[in-house]
Amino acid sequence: MSQSRFSRRTALLGAAAALITPTPGRAQDASSATFNRRNASSFVTREWRDYFDDLGVGRIVCDIDSRALHHWDSDGTYTLYPSSVPQTEDLTKRGYTEIVRKKVGPTWTPTASMKERDPSLPDFMPAGPGNPLGTHAMYLDWPAYLIHGTHDTRKIGRRSSSGCIGLYNRHIEELFGKTEIGTKVLLL
Repeated sequence: MSQSRFSRRTALLGAAAALITPTPGRAQDASSATFNRRNASSFVTREWRDYFDDLGVGRIVCDIDSRALHHWDSDGTYTLYPSSVPQTEDLTKRGYTEIVRKKVGPTWTPTASMKERDPSLPDFMPAGPGNPLGTHAMYLDWPAYLIHGTHDTRKIGRRSSSGCIGLYNRHIEELFGKTEIGTKVLLL
């Protein structure tokens, strides 16, 4: 008789514990929902008219503070992309520029200041999975400043670049396809 009470008591306590203890799946869903809510609210929606007189062939605003790239097509279609931004204010260039060149499969040559900060960097890196410029790059009219992809997705949403604006490879591929040379860009 004491054996059956022990089993019933154990079963009841076990059932109660199961009801109040979140399962790994539920815990993960809850934390993802919180993360997504926080992440989405950190972006500031921008309006192209606040920065440009017209849309021309399209416009881009790179918001360093909210770590987002805002793109408007010539017809006003708006897309927001999360981005990586320069590590420090010293590496950040702000102001108006434009897209002067586009490259699928960019190669990478670190600048002298990058090599000075990190002497272990290679002198040159061909296109491919290890290349920090990802799969596509759009060059600005400022030397050594680009909007490019990255194979290291941990960098997106962080201060992690040496001056460039980085996007997920799938996002830069999409943006690359709808951005023309001559597109005006503002980094603020």
